[in-house]
Amino acid sequence: MFSETRYALNGDLHVAYRASAPGERDVLFLSNWFTHCEVVPEMPLLSGWIEAMTSLGRLIFFDQPGTGASDPVARGAEATLEQWTDSISAVLDDLGSPEAVLIAVDGAFATGALFAATHPSRTTALVSLEGYADVFVDDTRTDARTDMLSLWGSGELQRLINPDMPWNEEIRASWARMERLAASPGVAATMLPFVAEMNVRAVLPSVRVPTLVLQHADDPYITPAMGRDIAHLIPDAEYVELPGSNMYHFVEPWRESFQVIAEFVTGEQASVADERVLATVLFTDIVDSTRRASTIGDRDWHALLDAHDAVVRAQLTRYRGREVNRTGDGFLAMFDGPQRAIRCAMAIRDAVRALGIEIRAGLHTGECEVRGDDIGGIGVHIGARVSALAAPNEVLVSSTLRDLVIGSGLQFDEHGTHELKGVPGEWRLYAVAT
Repeated sequence: MFSETRYALNGDLHVAYRASAPGERDVLFLSNWFTHCEVVPEMPLLSGWIEAMTSLGRLIFFDQPGTGASDPVARGAEATLEQWTDSISAVLDDLGSPEAVLIAVDGAFATGALFAATHPSRTTALVSLEGYADVFVDDTRTDARTDMLSLWGSGELQRLINPDMPWNEEIRASWARMERLAASPGVAATMLPFVAEMNVRAVLPSVRVPTLVLQHADDPYITPAMGRDIAHLIPDAEYVELPGSNMYHFVEPWRESFQVIAEFVTGEQASVADERVLATVLFTDIVDSTRRASTIGDRDWHALLDAHDAVVRAQLTRYRGREVNRTGDGFLAMFDGPQRAIRCAMAIRDAVRALGIEIRAGLHTGECEVRGDDIGGIGVHIGARVSALAAPNEVLVSSTLRDLVIGSGLQFDEHGTHELKGVPGEWRLYAVAT
């Protein structure tokens, strides 16, 4: 989908960039200080947002000098806002692009605002995603700078600043790799004060291009007050506040934000289909939980539930599962590998026995609709029905799933043919042999 990495000249510095196929318009993603254009377009967790954005036009990623695949700045020299702004011109010139929609994330808003004010004829529109003109305009914000430096390169920073995003070990490792390739800890320590101390409030009244300011209502780091400050200072800017706590608008859940961007850019409402993926779903629940709770009392029951939850989450991490939600006294999780899903269910079953708990588990592989953090569709419905038929300590799977793990070494016992409520036809089920 994207070109190989190319280089545009910003003075003597090579600015690395990648672009998707030409489209109706150019859309330039303004990097802040930790991106890597070789990595970002290939990250599976961003693929849905990237695919949606390319429907609007040619999407362009680039790395600012001193970061990612671009040249380092000279020893002893510091990055400047002017240098970062000149990178936009360099990339557009190298592509032969007369103008572009600028999509500015948190630490890149100042760059986009200065370019838009200076080069309005080259700025189709400016879109701010959790932006700030002056990070100190809201003294109630949470300051994450210490956490950013201490967590750099581990991927855990992304979980901190994007709490609504799905999370598992695979996602953490993906972010960790991107961070390490984007900037070393030393570069991160240099760049963080640079982006945190930018103040372009005086520039904003000179921004005369169509501007959209998108803000999550519960982001503690880039707060709504900071977004409203931008919208107040830019003439005729449109301010939209969306539910959520994420700093990023390009990770799940991203669809509502994208639809606002698409309508602003194109003048038409975008139809974004729920993402449909093939996945293995796992349902678990505690056997006889109501009687157990009444026997030991609320306090002890809640303590036992907390221990159970910790065990389940530990096994989901181990087997690359994604927790979707709690289902009463159980879990709904999804996996990108059927064998891992079954082994995870077995591990959960065995591990909770030490707590004096029995569970039942049901699994099915099928097409699911990803709706932000939630999933739905017939595949999920079948998984729930399979789980309801499982006996205590039993891991029950559909024939679809059983057929996908032939040769894995897993053994199964026949569990008969069943009608699943609300699902057409008869289904052959199998119990995992222990």
